Amino acid sequence: MRQTNLLDSATSIAADIVALRRSIHAEPELGLHTPLTQAKVRAALAHLPLEWRSGPSTTGEVAVLKGAKPAIPGKSRVLLRGDMDALPMPEQTGLGFASTIEGRMHACGHDTHTAMLAGAAEILAARQADLAGEVMFMFQPGEEGYHGARFMLDDGVLGGENSSRAGDPLPDAAFALHIMPNARHGVVAGRPGALMAAADQFEITVRGRGGHASMPHDTLDPVPAACAIVTALQAMVTRRFNAADAVVVTVTRLDAGTAHNVIPNHATLRGTMRTLSRENRQLVHRLLGETAQGIAAAHGVTADIEITEGFPVTICDERAVSLGRAATQDVLGPDSWKELPAPIMGAEDFSYVLEKVPGAMFFLGVAPSGENWSQCCGIHSSRMMVDETALPLGTAVLAGCAMRFLERGFE
Repeated sequence: MRQTNLLDSATSIAADIVALRRSIHAEPELGLHTPLTQAKVRAALAHLPLEWRSGPSTTGEVAVLKGAKPAIPGKSRVLLRGDMDALPMPEQTGLGFASTIEGRMHACGHDTHTAMLAGAAEILAARQADLAGEVMFMFQPGEEGYHGARFMLDDGVLGGENSSRAGDPLPDAAFALHIMPNARHGVVAGRPGALMAAADQFEITVRGRGGHASMPHDTLDPVPAACAIVTALQAMVTRRFNAADAVVVTVTRLDAGTAHNVIPNHATLRGTMRTLSRENRQLVHRLLGETAQGIAAAHGVTADIEITEGFPVTICDERAVSLGRAATQDVLGPDSWKELPAPIMGAEDFSYVLEKVPGAMFFLGVAPSGENWSQCCGIHSSRMMVDETALPLGTAVLAGCAMRFLERGFE
């Protein structure tokens, strides 16, 4: 089946894709429960022959499109994912459809991801008679730190051992698309292996004995120890880890004291750890504790360590990346694909899906065509903008990945 007309189909519904994106953008929702967004998606797709599945932990839903042709074992189910939640931050774009809810903004593009996924459902449903197998459209909340993908897997709405439906396997492949507002318009980028980092949080509480600032010899001052720990953590990264397997440890907050003449009883450090392999993730957890406690002991104080695990490493299957490259070039042309030379140290909870299902995530450049894309505001900026003419391109690429997999698998 030729896929060259997918872009024409996506372009023909561009107005609908943009309208859904703008409606979602104007009313951003946070966390695992996004009922307004859920209702907008259901309304936009109500006319399609989709089977809807949901679970108790989130407002996430999976819409299943069953092809008219018999499924082929090993390539019978393909999942496409779009996330729905926003960020707790103000919007300063000045757009006519800017956020109407103070302190919330779709600054990571999840509004576009959801709209492009809905567009893919539309154009694939029009090809239902030619599809062999099933396409699963995963509309997921709670990506911004809430582990929404993991909850949907645990609820069994993607199939697998937690599914309430007998004989309901996980998908055979999974794909997702993430916009990049400071990347070249219409170019899709990806790489096999590690694409994005695991992201964990840490909190180190240095405990001493406070007192008067004029008499530090009568105290156990936690502040110098906390400062030494910050410096030691930077040396730990550069001297204990191979630079070719990137590790980032960043202290983002240091809290101590209440007055200029009081040595506090404790000081608290907070920050993030980013790693690209399971081995380094485990090692940096251990070394963080050893380093902090060793420095604290040298200063005569103690250190308590608390680590909160975030998303795992996002690892893309080499076969899925090859499929995505072929589908992208088939739909958008030979110059539409870019191989990323290195991973990005951000994190993504689609990693939970890719731990269980072979697949890949790709990035779509949505900077204005013809402008200096490198100077555009990036994701998580209060001024982030999207060239909406790129959205049909993403819709067509998602649909192309699904069709190619159902036709050929990972050949």
